[in-house]
Amino acid sequence: MKPAVLTGKHYMTGDEACAEGALAAGCLFFGGYPITPATEIAEHMSARLPEVGGTFIQMEDEIAAIASVLGASWAGRKSMTATSGPGFSLMMENVGLGVCTETPCVVVNVQRAGPSTGLPTMGAQGDMMQARWGSHGDYEIIALAPASAQEIFFQTITAFNLSERYRTPVFIMTDEIIGHMSEKVIIPPANQIEIEWRPKPQGRKDRFLLYKPGENGVAPMPAAGEGYNIHVTGLTHDEKGYPVMSVEAQQEMMTRLKRKILDNLDDIITTEEHQLNDAEIVLVSYGISARTSMAAMHQARAMGLKVGFLRLITVWPFAQAQIQALAERVKGFITVEINLGQIHLEVLRAAAGKVPCHLVGHSGGAIISPDQVIATLKEVF
Repeated sequence: MKPAVLTGKHYMTGDEACAEGALAAGCLFFGGYPITPATEIAEHMSARLPEVGGTFIQMEDEIAAIASVLGASWAGRKSMTATSGPGFSLMMENVGLGVCTETPCVVVNVQRAGPSTGLPTMGAQGDMMQARWGSHGDYEIIALAPASAQEIFFQTITAFNLSERYRTPVFIMTDEIIGHMSEKVIIPPANQIEIEWRPKPQGRKDRFLLYKPGENGVAPMPAAGEGYNIHVTGLTHDEKGYPVMSVEAQQEMMTRLKRKILDNLDDIITTEEHQLNDAEIVLVSYGISARTSMAAMHQARAMGLKVGFLRLITVWPFAQAQIQALAERVKGFITVEINLGQIHLEVLRAAAGKVPCHLVGHSGGAIISPDQVIATLKEVF
């Protein structure tokens, strides 16, 4: 078998780097269905997983793909799937099942322009609100937005670590541009990569409660076949995992599901700050659009404009506290994203009318140029 970690310097696409990040994180199961522009992740995993003792399976559709991933996770394997907009839509019901059953897994969305078939080979960031609210009911979700092939390698590892730590599906919201762009990717030795595994049960098996939370609000998770009596259901359930049809059981379950995320925001949310100390205007962006924003910030600074940049590496949960704090001292925000204002709505909400908030965005098919951001800066401030 070849090593799971291909240590060294490589020239690879974002999709390939994502697959290598998954393998470095310990992923040994991929269930998927081909879809542009995510197919290269599946292709790469189909070649690499057998080399390292893992399993690749192409399912009949995206609904079956996410179902296989949840099942593999309960069998004790770190598991992942990858898709794009239409497939992401099909996966949403089983994403809710993963949230409800507290099943760790990673779902990669290599976004393309929509709705419907849209522009299959052209990038966008139009699925960001779907990532937060795509399934039904109330729940919390974690979603990361890498900005380069190098970062998608590391962020895939982070996604697996967060998924295992908090027993929840985690999204990687990348896009066609990053997915198909070839860049230098440095993969460190395996002993320099920190990976985590889901909390395991301790004590007597006959007294084990499947959903009794530990110290950080997360319940330990056995694998099927380890001798524990487990009942896994999407119905509202008690700490044993048994269905209970009552308002009280629903309240208890939902409190647990939400608090394990909301009580750990400082651990989950990652952002990157640039030139914010004296900034009067703050650009807010993520993913491929963050690279546009960084270039625009440097151009604006060269023109004498006090512009800073807040990059959302974790998009969900949203960095509300940072936006609120900045709104107390800056003159305004500009959100830069390849959609018609999805994360911009969150910036508006967090700023709460204290300062003007403007959008630089379009509905997909091409990156946003720094000149578009500069033009908005000149026009509105």
